[in-house]
Amino acid sequence: MGREHIENIKALDGTVVTAIADTHAPSRDAAVALLDGAAQAPQVFDNHRDLLASGLFDALVISTPNFTHIEMMRDALKTDAHILIEKPLVTRIEDGVEMMKLAEGRKPLVWVAQEYRYMPPVAEMIRMAHGGAVGALHQVAIREHREPFYPKVGDWNRFTANTGGTLVEKCCHYFNLMDLILKEHPSRVFASGAQRVNHLDERYDGRTPDVLDSAYVIVEYPSGARAMLDLCMFAENSVDNEHIAIVGAEGKLESLLPSLTLRHGRREDWGTRKVWGEPSGSGRGVAVRRVWDTNIKYAGQHFGASFIEHQKFAHAIRNGLPAEVSLEDGLRSVATGLAAHRSIASGQAVDMRDVLPAGW
Repeated sequence: MGREHIENIKALDGTVVTAIADTHAPSRDAAVALLDGAAQAPQVFDNHRDLLASGLFDALVISTPNFTHIEMMRDALKTDAHILIEKPLVTRIEDGVEMMKLAEGRKPLVWVAQEYRYMPPVAEMIRMAHGGAVGALHQVAIREHREPFYPKVGDWNRFTANTGGTLVEKCCHYFNLMDLILKEHPSRVFASGAQRVNHLDERYDGRTPDVLDSAYVIVEYPSGARAMLDLCMFAENSVDNEHIAIVGAEGKLESLLPSLTLRHGRREDWGTRKVWGEPSGSGRGVAVRRVWDTNIKYAGQHFGASFIEHQKFAHAIRNGLPAEVSLEDGLRSVATGLAAHRSIASGQAVDMRDVLPAGW
């Protein structure tokens, strides 16, 4: 993901990569190779502290293994740099609380990299939903049917202790989207999931990976609205592997990726049918279009969302604007994932007040 950030920064106007730090030499070399021929060669460090002490940067992107974020942020928050930190923000609630305390009163920006809201059809769907296109919102359903986790340096992503669990590592994106769409925070979570197929034949220092590969998660909100996640990580043979549906009292919105499809249908014929049994699922009157943002200069791995994120991050820095995804937002998305894992372990619904810090 660090290299993905470099590619996006290269595509931005008025930005340059001035320094790179990584403890893993092959990763350092691969990152530097992306900047071969740049007008300004980056300084290269084998640890983050030397980079932080260099003073070579205005903004810092932290893209390290999940469990290291707290260590990175303890040091980074002492600087005057603006910070974009990768998701998930943390793997433990107490680490997120510590980060927020360290950031109190700090003027430079801290932005959590949860860019799914910027994927073109998703962004347009959210804009329409918030504009009243389907009336009062009641349900959000998100399905991701995808390939297994890719290998990472040292195989750190094969173990829940390092990642926070699949529903934190992968799905904090979706829990953040649910909150954004419904404009409220969850009250209760129920989940069922397991490790059924993936990584069961792998061994690392005699240990078998313990990251789940499939789950259903139901998220309840104080207003009575509900959201649902359907995750399967051995279902890569799909036409569209990401599907988001928003259902309101007056209609339905859907976005599909990678086809970049947006659908919008309203309940205009509800209550007007004259014939019993007349089909209601014909799709008549549903508007279907492909959505793209022509301002995207680098599509990358997230349909241009990371480019838009970096563009907005830079704009906020230059204009003194707040982060669109705050530390609190990042921590809440982690908390929902942790609650889901706790529900799977216990077989019971989990109240968010039992997961979040007191007073939240």
